[in-house]
Amino acid sequence: QVQLVESGGGLVQSGGSLTLSCAASTSTFSWYVMGWHRQAPGKQRELVAVISRDGNTNYADSAKGRFTISRDNVRNTVYLQMNSLKPDDTAVYYCNAKVIGVSGMDYWGQGTQVTVSS
Repeated sequence: QVQLVESGGGLVQSGGSLTLSCAASTSTFSWYVMGWHRQAPGKQRELVAVISRDGNTNYADSAKGRFTISRDNVRNTVYLQMNSLKPDDTAVYYCNAKVIGVSGMDYWGQGTQVTVSS
């Protein structure tokens, strides 16, 4: 129902920056809370950042001060700007769209790899 396609991942050196994009194929993009999650090797998937329908944001402690989530409700796209990247940021980053409390309205992208070298 909702297709999410991430892009922008890649290899970057420690201290560098990347901006991830997630394009949503839906006519009701503004219905969804959007988030970025990541899964590092051997670890559970964790929330990185979330943005509400009207632009309120929350971040994991590890992301605060370095990452910025934003959304464009005209282009149906959510972004994650990542600065001062660390090797610990290496993970597959997943875009998520959901309506809180509504079963089935929870969608995931395929993920994009971010690798930070030291």
